[in-house]
Amino acid sequence: MTQSGNLDSTTPDTPLSAPRKAGSSPGEVRRVAVSAYLGNSIEFYDFLLYGSAAGVFFGPLFFPELDPITGVIASMATLGTGYLARPLGGLVLARVGDRHGRKRVLLATIVMMGLASGLIGLLPTYDQIGVAAPIMLVFLRLVQGFAAGGEWGGSSLMAAEHAPPGKRGLITAIGQAGLPTGGLLSALMLAVVSLLPSEQLMSWGWRIPFLLSFGLLGLALYVRTRISESPLFEEQKAATVQRVPLLHVLRRPVPLLRGVVATLPSSLPSTLFGSFAVAYAVGLGAERSHVLVALGFAWAGAVVTSPVYGWVSDRFGRRPLYLAATVGLAVCVYPLMLGIGSGSTPLMGFSFFAAFTFFSQAASAPLAAMLSEMYPTSSRFTGMTIAYQGASVVTGFFPVLASGLLAAAGGGRNIGWVALVVAAVAILAGASVWFGRESSGSDLRSV
Repeated sequence: MTQSGNLDSTTPDTPLSAPRKAGSSPGEVRRVAVSAYLGNSIEFYDFLLYGSAAGVFFGPLFFPELDPITGVIASMATLGTGYLARPLGGLVLARVGDRHGRKRVLLATIVMMGLASGLIGLLPTYDQIGVAAPIMLVFLRLVQGFAAGGEWGGSSLMAAEHAPPGKRGLITAIGQAGLPTGGLLSALMLAVVSLLPSEQLMSWGWRIPFLLSFGLLGLALYVRTRISESPLFEEQKAATVQRVPLLHVLRRPVPLLRGVVATLPSSLPSTLFGSFAVAYAVGLGAERSHVLVALGFAWAGAVVTSPVYGWVSDRFGRRPLYLAATVGLAVCVYPLMLGIGSGSTPLMGFSFFAAFTFFSQAASAPLAAMLSEMYPTSSRFTGMTIAYQGASVVTGFFPVLASGLLAAAGGGRNIGWVALVVAAVAILAGASVWFGRESSGSDLRSV
């Protein structure tokens, strides 16, 4: 039934006359979960790999005309271009996904991400082709960012829309396990190539981790070409057309705001503990290799516990698990940061492990299911993407804020103000979810 006065919809999201298809087969659900896992693994692998390479390799390779410090700054600036492209990519790709299907977006994002990352490993350096080299590097970074803008939302909601209601937390949490997997894989690859002599490392060794993306791309494409379109999208597309899904999301500001706030504790630890805390520990005298090993064990633990937390959210609810994670983070962030900067390798390792395994992943594992249950099918891609990318933009600048707070407090182990800000964010996020409805086991058609 046409709604003539509505700019972004021609019919209700779940018309009574629309036939409801049977759920996806167990085999299809497994393929979709693996697809989400691989996509998130590649995204986070590329993200961390590029950041590490920008700080170590890209200065002398692509900006040799600059002095060493300025060269590192210039190479880190190329890292920021990816952040600029992510929101744009998210909005464009989410609109395509809501209007034309999730699967075609997921195929596009994985191809763009895999090719861009792999091609970085084939780039000629400044000494070979001059200024064209850094220009090509920036272009490929923009492609990475554009693709990453749509990857998480698309893969997460595809898993959510295929999963049975009673297992939605578990299935989407398998996809969430790809994030720490990417971190672990990045750390392992950098550790391996760093064993090469300096001359070989700077001539060809740095390319190996990027070239690995071609292999990951092939594996992900094989899986994604074998999955079917979201059954919920297929069910509603003939009856519902969101001409402008973004308008539909913006007209419901409460779930949109809740989605952004709820995502903060999930994305904050990767920048707080995965970036700022590493520099904090090294600055207080810890060996960089020890810090990276501790971080690797923490990521490995998060891979294992993510599906467990997803199952818990199905069994006991999203809100209790999420509240436990955010309250735990608020209470423990100060002693965890003290442990990371203590100078004791065992205590540092335990602190990293607890931060990622007990708190970060407990908030991250149920996130995809929780966000999918906030938005209707016709604008779910857009809603989830805005929430995730909006929070990522905020938390992406947290290392800068944390460094400023630490400096203002006199440096050293004066980490109190940083911990206070993190605790405030965690409590705010926990409250926003707790005062919302419990959505585990709900029918996504009724959102």
